[in-house]
This record gives sequence, C-alpha cells and structure tokens, in this order.
Amino acid sequence: MPTVWSIIESSSPDDRAVTIVGVCYPRTLSMRTRIINIVIVLLLTWCLPAGGKVNPVTLDNLFATPEQKKATELITHFIRRYHYRNKPLDDELSKAIYDRYLGALDPNRSYFLGSDINQFDKYRFRLDDAIRDTKLKPAFIIFKRLRRRLQERVDYVGELLEDGFDFRIDENFMLDRSKARWADGRRELNEIWRKRIKNDVLGLRLTGKSEDEIQDTLKRRYQHLLDRIAQFTSEDVYQTFINAYTASVEPHTSYFSRRASENFKIRMSLSLEGIGAALQSENEYTIVRRIIAGGPADQSGLLQVDDRITGVAQDDESITDVIGWRLADVVDLIRGPKGTVVRLEILPKGTPPEGPTKTIALVRNKIKLEEQAAKKTLVNVDTSGGIAVIGVIRVPAFYTDFEAREQGQRDFRSTTRDVRRLLQELLHENVDGVLVDLRGNGGGSLAEATELTGLFIRSGPIVQVRDSTGRVSVNDDPDPDIVYAGPLAVLVDRQSASASEIFAGAIQDYRRGIVIGEPTYGKGTVQRLVNLDRYAKSGGLGQLKFTIAQFFRINGASTQHRGVNPDIVFPTAMDIDTHGERALDNALPWASVRPARYIPGKINEKVIADARARHRSRIGENPGFMYLIGEAEAGRQARAKKTVTLEEAKRRANRDQVEQNRLTRFNRYRRARGLPPLKEVAETPRESSEDDDVLRQEAAQVLKDMIELSGRKLITLRP
Repeated sequence: MPTVWSIIESSSPDDRAVTIVGVCYPRTLSMRTRIINIVIVLLLTWCLPAGGKVNPVTLDNLFATPEQKKATELITHFIRRYHYRNKPLDDELSKAIYDRYLGALDPNRSYFLGSDINQFDKYRFRLDDAIRDTKLKPAFIIFKRLRRRLQERVDYVGELLEDGFDFRIDENFMLDRSKARWADGRRELNEIWRKRIKNDVLGLRLTGKSEDEIQDTLKRRYQHLLDRIAQFTSEDVYQTFINAYTASVEPHTSYFSRRASENFKIRMSLSLEGIGAALQSENEYTIVRRIIAGGPADQSGLLQVDDRITGVAQDDESITDVIGWRLADVVDLIRGPKGTVVRLEILPKGTPPEGPTKTIALVRNKIKLEEQAAKKTLVNVDTSGGIAVIGVIRVPAFYTDFEAREQGQRDFRSTTRDVRRLLQELLHENVDGVLVDLRGNGGGSLAEATELTGLFIRSGPIVQVRDSTGRVSVNDDPDPDIVYAGPLAVLVDRQSASASEIFAGAIQDYRRGIVIGEPTYGKGTVQRLVNLDRYAKSGGLGQLKFTIAQFFRINGASTQHRGVNPDIVFPTAMDIDTHGERALDNALPWASVRPARYIPGKINEKVIADARARHRSRIGENPGFMYLIGEAEAGRQARAKKTVTLEEAKRRANRDQVEQNRLTRFNRYRRARGLPPLKEVAETPRESSEDDDVLRQEAAQVLKDMIELSGRKLITLRP
C-alpha cells in the first residue's frame, strides 16, 4: 500500500468526507459552517431527517460500555497532553460540545421540540464533567429522545402523503433551519413538516414523475429511514457524541470507533473499489466534494464537484432514491467490485432541487499510482511575433511508492522523481516557461513537497513546523542541485491544500515564480493517528486522529486558515470565505513565527502589477472566462438561497429560467468559438477537454506576459 501513508502524513483538507476509492487518498472539500458533519469514514455525518419504530428493549440497551469509557479516558489524555491546541475541558468547551452534538443529531432543527431542548439544557455545562468522569449517560438520554421524535415525524409523513397538497397556494419552504429557533410544540413542527413533504412532492413532480411514482419514491425513502434507525447501536451513539467533543477542540481531530476502524483498514487494503470521488452529506443531499485524479469519475468527466447524488443503481437495476440517507449507506451502494457498473442520478451543480436530474454510468475501479502520477503537456500562446510554448506539469498529489523504495528498487515512483524527468524533457523541447498545475491537489507527502521545491531552487529552507510544545523545526531542501531555473508559475485553486500550499508558498516566498489562480484551502496542520487498543487489554477501543503540529512558510506566515493568496487572482474566486478552513467556526487561526533565513529572488513587483493589468484586460473579453464566471455566480446564488416557493407555477417558471440562463451562457461561449448553439441544456457537456481548459490557458498566457515584461526573450517563438 505504497501511497496510503505518504498521503496521511500531511493529512487532508477535509477529514469528514468519505472517499469512494480503493485506497485512502486525501478527502477535500469544504463544508458550510451551518452543517456539522463530525462522524468519520463509514459512520460519518449522522444527519437523518426521519426515524423508525424502535424495539423498546433496543432502546433500554443503549448505554455506554466499559470499552467506551476506557476509550474516553485515553482520548482525553491524548488531547490534554499532546494536542497542538491547548483547549481545556471546561464549561466553555462543554457548551460547544452540547451545541455540536445537537447539531449532529438534528442539524436542521426538524425533530426536537423546544420543550426537549429546555430539558436538555441542564447538560449544557455538564458535558465536560461527563467526559472527564466517563459518565456518558446524557449523550444516550438525548439520543433516545431523538428516536422517539423521529418515529413521530415519520408517522406524520404517512398522513401527509395520504392527504395530498394544493400547489396553487403561494407559500414558501425554509431550506436551512440550522439557525432557526426550535419549534414550540407539535403543531408548529407539523407545519414545518407539512411544507417539507410538500416540497419533496413538488420537486418530484417537476422532474416528471407520476403521482404513483412520487408516492412510491417518498414511501420508500422514509421506510429506509425507519429501517436504518432501528440498527443504531451504542457504538454509533458514542462515536457521534465523542466526535462532538473532538470537533469542538479542532476540526481535524476525530475518533474512529472499532467498526469504523475496521472499515478504514478494509479500504486501505485495496479490497474495495469505487468511483474516485470524495463525498459529504449536506442538507439531506450527498454532495461531491472532490474528484480524485485518475479515478473513474475523473476519467469519465461525467461527475463534478458540487454535484448532488440523488439516486444510485447497480448496472441496469432501477434507481434507488438516496435523498436523506446517511452518508455511510450511500457509500455502501456506490462501492462494489472492480469492473462493475454503478449508475448515479445527479443534480448538476447550480441546478435547483427540482431538476432536471441526469443519470450517469461509471465503471468501478481502483486508482493506481500511475493514474495519480504527474504528467506534462505543451500549451501554445499567441504573441505579436508568433507562438510561444509553455510546458505544463500537472501534479494531482504528492506521492511516494514507499514499499518499492524500502525494497531498494532503484526506479521507485515519486512526485519529485517524475517531475524531475518531465522537466528534463521540457528543457529538451525548449519551452519558454514551466507552469506547475496543482489544482485539486489536496496534499500528500510532506517530504515530497519539500523535495519538489528543491528542483527549482539551489538550496535553503522550504517549510517550518511548530509542534505542541512550541518548538519550531525547519525542513530544508535536501538536494543542492537545481533542475529548472527558467520562468516559473504555479496554478492553484480552492482545493489545493496542505503539501500543495507548502510548495506554492515556498515558490512565492523565494520569488522564484508567481502563483496564479484562487486562494488555496488553508489547511496548515499535521495529524497523528493513534490506535487506542495499544493502551488497553480489552481491545475494541478504536482510533484517535489528532492535530500535533502546524505548518509555517519560510516568511513566518502560516498556511493555516488563510492559505496561499495568489499573486494574480482569477475572478472565479467567489465565496472563498465559505470554503476550506475559513468556513470552519473553530479551525486553528492564522498565526506566524519568526521568518527563516533565506535569500529571495528579484521578481519585479511592477512586472507583476503590469501582468495583472494585462490579465484583467484580457479576461474581460474572454468568452471562456465569462462563461466560468457566470457559472460560478449561478452556483453562488443557488447556495445562498434560503427559501423556495411551494407554488408550482412559480417554481416551474424559476426552474425553467435557471436552465435557460445556463443554456444561454454556454451557447454564447460556443458561438465565440465558432460552434453551433445547442437547443437543450441536456446537450451541454459535463467536462472540458484538455484543449479547452480556459484557466490553464490563461495561466500560460500570464506566464508569457511575465517573461515579456521581464525583458527576457521567448526562445521558442514560432511563426
């Protein structure tokens, strides 16, 4: 399993998303602060919108086990003694745990009544004592009340479906109740649920389903929730509660229960295959947070970040509706043997809830190291005298084949080795400059990020690391040789994280090249994984992952929280504060240490300013950028929408207008490229080909501008 631990070393930007692949690749994506998804791997994100009838004996048997009490002792010990953030287990933390636990169980405030919250309020400042004394009864009391409320809600759903709805009434449904007050009583909660189910029915009507299909879909949807709620065990309750504690300390600190740890090991053993996507639960939808380079989803181009998965089917079987499902259950449906087909019903990003949906088919497969490997391509850029050539090296992850290296194989694969070879090839091809593309690179091996930087500088420090004791160490370039000394740029986006930020930050600090794109993710912390079974005879305690250190750039600034801000920022960088570490309410803040000793280069700030001005002038007339900006703005507006109308005529008109706007934007782009317009939105492609990568082409253009403005000659100018 060569690449697994190399990626875990630097950790991933978002540890709450499940990656549907056969190896443990970094899981990224951003999460809105209003949704708290704190349970990891196959028991992540317990956000159920309904419940089920529960055997009273099962409820009575829900209590903390001796193993869970022992695990709690160990977890508090490690966090108190070794966690990077010194956060005492006191009343202030107790309040945060209480709020997070309620948020994990009832994120949209749709089950508990105000009277329930009033009764639970006595625990608000007692949970710190409960954890410290391993008396976890309050967590189970709250959970049992939730089960009761879930049953009541599902019973009411059946009544609503029987009664039907009048879609001529002008009323609205609140999509996000995470900040709303709790319902005063059953009558008020019934009204909330009446609108909720009416919204469900209307959404299905607008997708073209018949009344019988709608009834069948919703009955099966809530029956599934009934079935699942009865399967919850004390392990599930404990994991949800203890992760409310760990997430209140710091977002990347998490607990894996015994069962979750076993599933984690299975995934690491490469015995399961998937589609190559990191998924996360949000507002009852399963959201695509990251596409893994080289995986089935990436190679097909049919799935994109922010798509919502609404249904899953095996091969030619009928689609199973998965709205409202636990993330773990959706994962189980999507995973399967290599070579088999999974069909996904998706709501494309920016599409309103009522559709239209698309159904795509993906062939499950493992993601091989070769498919994650760095690759090169050439980009032609027009100039006044002909065409300049920019060499682009795409780096999807920072990887090392540890197993082959330990076996003494001379040709083992690594990011640095592959990029070294590609740079030498580009030098032989006489490129004018090199662009390192780190878009979507969620991190990987810290050692590889350090060594890769060394290919572009003579020598010196690359990154600083401060541990929980406050000691700062400096990681230097291990190789004094330099492979490429020519013009350089680094292309990043909001998914570039961890090791990617170390590389981009070092290149920027040394003024060795310029950074282009979007502000990066902002994950500048290091995690350690501890097997708790090593500290107890009984076993079955699970694992704890906690933050032990923080990264700092050589200029002294942290990559944490703020990320790396590009020298030239693309206008696609919208809503950046709602993404990455910035969106987490208790993430470690930005910090600084003393700068390391290094000698920066001499990139002229006026040259950068002039290149920025050229970029802004150029994209104002670039149809590709205009299309991307329009799509980004449409997505921003869709995410900002808090309510929807339940009047069918208005809803249908809104849906049609959104789709028409999208088609108009795309056809404007096609006409600019000399292509005929499309007649329907369904005809718009899901992917951009390599030749049509607007952002990469513009980044190459910016690098060409930098070369010209610096007074350097273009060496490969072609007529």
